[in-house]
Amino acid sequence: MRTRSKKIFLIMSIVVPFLLYCFYYYGMMVKNAPYKFSEFQSIHFEYGFGDTLNNIYDSKTGEYQFVNRRDSLVKIKLRLSNDDLLYLHRKAADLGFWDFPANELNTEAKGRVPRYLIQFNYLRKSKKVMYDASYNGEEKLKDANERLIKEIQKVLNEAEARQRNSK
Repeated sequence: MRTRSKKIFLIMSIVVPFLLYCFYYYGMMVKNAPYKFSEFQSIHFEYGFGDTLNNIYDSKTGEYQFVNRRDSLVKIKLRLSNDDLLYLHRKAADLGFWDFPANELNTEAKGRVPRYLIQFNYLRKSKKVMYDASYNGEEKLKDANERLIKEIQKVLNEAEARQRNSK
């Protein structure tokens, strides 16, 4: 056998089956993923201090209530675009939200500590995480939670600004 024939044989017998297996394996993983955007229904986000979560957003109803800088409760209808929801879904997937523990609370925290409830609802499943800003768990997990919270708040603020400017 010539050198070229050996290389072709090597590629055909090792590399091609490996690539086929990768496509099959990862294709099945993506197909059977538990949290697919095609099954996405809504996001529910609450935050506040301690057990008083006054700031609430629900994408299913579009109801958004929050405490403004003058400590008054404001209620508005705020619809997120499909692109905003897709962005949040992908950001949650990138940060590993589906693997977060359900309760990330610090029971020993004293004073006014921010607390967040994040819930993504899908056709067959939902994922709900309660996060306390004073949570003393793994640093990577705390960072991922805080980044996701900032992204959700950023999307809500941008949607509110778009709505205000369109009127």
